[in-house]
Amino acid sequence: MAVIRDRLESRQIAIYFVAMLLAGLLAGFWTMPLSLSNWINPALAFMLYVTFLQVPIAQLGKALTQLRFLAVLLFANFCLIPLLVFALLPLLPDHTMLRLGVLLVLLTPCIDYVVTFAQLGRADSRTLLASTPVLLIVQMLLLPLYLKLALGEQFGLYIKAGPFLEAFFSLIVIPLLLAGATQYLAAKSRLWTQIHAGLGLAPVPATALVLFIVVAAVLRQLEPALDVLLRVLPVYVLFAIFAPVIAWCLARQARLAVPLRRAVVFSSATRNSLVVLPLALAIPGALPLLPAIILTQTLVELLAQLVYVRVVARWGQNEQA
Repeated sequence: MAVIRDRLESRQIAIYFVAMLLAGLLAGFWTMPLSLSNWINPALAFMLYVTFLQVPIAQLGKALTQLRFLAVLLFANFCLIPLLVFALLPLLPDHTMLRLGVLLVLLTPCIDYVVTFAQLGRADSRTLLASTPVLLIVQMLLLPLYLKLALGEQFGLYIKAGPFLEAFFSLIVIPLLLAGATQYLAAKSRLWTQIHAGLGLAPVPATALVLFIVVAAVLRQLEPALDVLLRVLPVYVLFAIFAPVIAWCLARQARLAVPLRRAVVFSSATRNSLVVLPLALAIPGALPLLPAIILTQTLVELLAQLVYVRVVARWGQNEQA
């Protein structure tokens, strides 16, 4: 089972691209039912549940005691990266909905497949994994504040508390509690131990399923928004270049161990596009613009990960030696 999991994780970028390609082909030849979009949140909740299952409670406690790493991780993701994003905003047209989509996706650090990418890039993936619940909670608390700072008075026209609170409980609190309950039962029952082990194979397929559903559900609606892709692409590319460099410099100044520095790099450069998508879809007038903006970032990011797992793995080699 461990061999299957390792193979899934090592091939996950190809799996995600295949899932999106198949969804695109199906949506191109057949009209997808409107009800398909209703499956995005349940699929996403399952993806987060199986991701949280990989976080041992003891390991979470250990991560929270690594105060220097946690401080650097939080400072990078919620101070330096927002400054980078705000610096890139003037490159975008003065269009509130377009800027909102970019802000939603670039201000939220990833908490799912970033862990596997970090492992492939020779980072301390276990400590990063144990920190993901903290990252998720902090970003949900700070995101409305950042959006208000960036959008000003127009913030209230698009962002309502209801969808954010609903997403927080359905996509974060409930999956996290279920994962904790599953771990508890696995420690008490042989049957649940086997169930827990089987669910260990699920993160990559679950993420692929979410991508498949999202692309199949919204592709036909993206055609009117294709012109915005050229407008957001330069911002995403610049973010993919500067975010890892900024994070590495910070982690190096903080004198973290090299694997921990790489973990900060991967966390800072990888965004939470799948988790913020339901938030975006809940915004009035979101279609077709916001899904186009968020899915474009996902594609740029997956291509960037092919570079990160090779380049970042070499950073700090001389210091390790």
